[in-house]
Amino acid sequence: MRILGIDPGLAITGYAVVDYSKGDFGVVDFGVIRTEKGLAVAERVAEIYDGMTELIGTYQPQRAAVESLFFYNNQKTAIDVGQARGVVILACQKNNVAITEFTPKQVKQLVVGYGVADKQQVQYMIKNIFSLPEAPQPDDAADALGLCYAYSVTGAGEI
Repeated sequence: MRILGIDPGLAITGYAVVDYSKGDFGVVDFGVIRTEKGLAVAERVAEIYDGMTELIGTYQPQRAAVESLFFYNNQKTAIDVGQARGVVILACQKNNVAITEFTPKQVKQLVVGYGVADKQQVQYMIKNIFSLPEAPQPDDAADALGLCYAYSVTGAGEI
């Protein structure tokens, strides 16, 4: 099964593509979609949508694991992430990719064994889980790999 992990954000959306079969992982690709700060929000979400549509077309994932919106102290951040999530979900839906959502705490618990682990702990464990030569950068890409892992170890993505 090919899984697309997505850590949505307006400035940086992390993605990862992982092949998973019977406990074995194969990292196909990971990285980020970046949008420029000076652009209008409409242009930025359009870039995210186009980038996601291109990734889905290129890699043909069967499933997507998407980070769910959780509590933010900053309302603007929550709104920005919500808009990015919306176009990510739309891209998956329009391309018939089934979506499962995970909170950051769920992913950290599954990857590190500690629901409030820091970014460096997550990157270190992702490096080891996927046998990567170095920790994935930036942390948004590591988080997307963590989402792929969370989906694979929970079977159908249900926790």
